Amino acid sequence: MNSVSTQPSAAGKGSVWIETLPLLALPALVILFQTRVPAWMFMWGLSFAIFAGLKWMTWWKARTRVAHSAGRSIAYLVAWPGMDAEAFLYIGKRPARPKAREWLWATLKASLGVALVWMVARRIPEQQSLLRGWIGLFGLIFMLHFGSFHLIALFWQTVGVEAQPIMSKPILSKTLSEFWGKRWNLGFRQLAHDLIFRPLHKRVGVATAGLLVFVASGLIHDLVISLPARGGYGFPTGYFVLQGLGVTLERSTLGRRLGLQKGPVAWIFLLIVTAAPAFWLFHPPFVLRVILPFMRAVHAL
Repeated sequence: MNSVSTQPSAAGKGSVWIETLPLLALPALVILFQTRVPAWMFMWGLSFAIFAGLKWMTWWKARTRVAHSAGRSIAYLVAWPGMDAEAFLYIGKRPARPKAREWLWATLKASLGVALVWMVARRIPEQQSLLRGWIGLFGLIFMLHFGSFHLIALFWQTVGVEAQPIMSKPILSKTLSEFWGKRWNLGFRQLAHDLIFRPLHKRVGVATAGLLVFVASGLIHDLVISLPARGGYGFPTGYFVLQGLGVTLERSTLGRRLGLQKGPVAWIFLLIVTAAPAFWLFHPPFVLRVILPFMRAVHAL
């Protein structure tokens, strides 16, 4: 299709409601059906509704900034899980074609996720239901975020679209800041930077704006985790507030003195802060009432 480029107009600037309406309407519509569908179905529906609303916002903001085709816009909205709208839409840059080993690595990660969900979890004794659920949950994360989303990124790179994997080898992180800022779920990181950090950091300061990003992430996770589970409220938000406080400490003068910005102490701090309280994020009500029923629905148990 031919390239098109739109310039901002007074009408466009006054149409904030068009930008935000899907984010308000879609989750509200799903919530209306909360008691009529299984908890796992409500969780997926609410997650997709929030994702679609945020996706629309990123596209709406980017549509006037870069030259792009209508086909590229449709592909971004329906066939790319990332939130890097300007990079994806821009038709003036072609990334290098991915190598065969990248395809293999992404396929292996997706396959590991499949194995965890449909093979490993069912071998855990039924009495250890929490362990079963956590294994299945991490299998889903590997299958989707690490594997399938990586494969989708490689496909778009192959056809000449700038689409970087959402997960950027988080296991190689050396500090807490690197983990959350450069390697883990870069789709949300891009979104949070554009919608929260960039508008606020000059008003409230870098540290406070960064902490607000974590608070927003926690509230969103509480919405899609605790609300479907009807329990565990506040734990996901508490988890992300802890991450934000950890990043703030790491970047402070005290953090530098404690060795939190590099070296083995920084890596141990990263591991303790992210992994030790992980049960706050994926708390037992969510695992027992949402994940396990979903695994039974897809015949994983």
